[in-house]
Amino acid sequence: MLDEILLPGFEVQFIVETKPLARRLHEAGASVTFGDAKRTDTYIKADLSPSTCVIIEDNGRRGLKKVLDAARDAGAALIYVLGVGAEATERRADELREEFPDVSYLSMSELFGGPLLTEFGRSLDRARVQQYQRYFSDADHVLIVLHNDPDPDAMASGLALRTVLHRTKTTCVIGAFQNVTRPENLRMVNLLDLHVETLNKDMLTHFDRIAMVDVQPHYFGGGVEHVDLVIDHHPEQPGYNALYKDIRADYGSTCTILTEHLRSVDVDISERTATAMLYAIKSDTLFFNRQANRADIEAFSFLYPLSDATLIRKMEGAEITQERLDYVTRAHKSGAMIDQVFCAFVGSSPREDFIPYVADFFLQLENVKWTVIAGVVNDTLIVSVRNLGYTKNAGEFVRRYFLDIGSAGGHRAMAKAVVPFAAFRRKYKLEDTELVVPKLHEFMQQFLHESAGAEKKKETAVKA
Repeated sequence: MLDEILLPGFEVQFIVETKPLARRLHEAGASVTFGDAKRTDTYIKADLSPSTCVIIEDNGRRGLKKVLDAARDAGAALIYVLGVGAEATERRADELREEFPDVSYLSMSELFGGPLLTEFGRSLDRARVQQYQRYFSDADHVLIVLHNDPDPDAMASGLALRTVLHRTKTTCVIGAFQNVTRPENLRMVNLLDLHVETLNKDMLTHFDRIAMVDVQPHYFGGGVEHVDLVIDHHPEQPGYNALYKDIRADYGSTCTILTEHLRSVDVDISERTATAMLYAIKSDTLFFNRQANRADIEAFSFLYPLSDATLIRKMEGAEITQERLDYVTRAHKSGAMIDQVFCAFVGSSPREDFIPYVADFFLQLENVKWTVIAGVVNDTLIVSVRNLGYTKNAGEFVRRYFLDIGSAGGHRAMAKAVVPFAAFRRKYKLEDTELVVPKLHEFMQQFLHESAGAEKKKETAVKA
């Protein structure tokens, strides 16, 4: 295995202590030296140098330390010990590191575990994708539904799924009930020539198959009764049935999931689709500063050479606009910071996107660890919550205080609540909007102190 893995990038020579094994390796085409691994001259004859990587098998037999001494005396500086079988334990590795601090210890599971898991994961993805591909293949008209006011991750995921399904815009419509409004997202639509159909409930009956990306049916409050496929990176919600679904809440972007779907079935990805997906991953993870994992980074690395970097720079553009600065100013005037938590109420807004923008903006301030920004859009209270990611769960916070009167959810570092403003004021007896910020602070102080108290109680119980 090592011979096949390391060639042709490295010249590989095996030193073995039994002639039958040497003969078998030689017949298999490996370069072999027969000799005593505990003797320094064996390594000298093998033309070892300080830049030679030496891998020594630890199979549990005595004499490993003598083998290491012999290799080092011959001038080896890059030495690895490969533990096989029952000997590959953390204790064994610690013992060797204590006596030979410059020697690296590897187990077979470390050597092959990552690639093997990747391959198994890709096989599972392939099976999942082929199942829903077959189900969608005989449909004349397919609809891919995005959430309201779609962001880059939703739109790019729609393009990616259409590619997975081998569809065109004629046989597969990408649509949303409320179309794109944010300036940076409109810039993406124009530069990539995207088309998102504006939907209404009656139109759903015209399609043979319906899929959702970057959103789940509960989001529409019962407006979408039937769905065949759901692909999303938000926490899974109850209360709906889908024939096929792939939901991975630990992923930073839905496009990351769809990158793995595309790779699993070897579908060609156009430059336009790759550019949209790369921009989406970068946007949804704030360039890996928020809710990102290894899979997001691997997807980004895979898509980068397939995309148009110049177009991405144009799409990013200047994010600070006069309108956004106006809402930052409102938040600065109405807001207050208590115990590293900044809360503000920006009043009425024609667009929802100003509220999360302000939440992200104030999280950059020194000593701010949480931001809770509220605003009203069409008589609906929108609450955006952000934190640094290593504190308590933002999604848990919004669910606790807002879920019973509207929709609420999110990740550890970011969350959102959407509730009727009248219901919010009625439940919490707020006669004046000036009381919104104090009430938000009250929620946060209660939430953080309760959590801290629970942690302290748990720690005390463990010590006891």
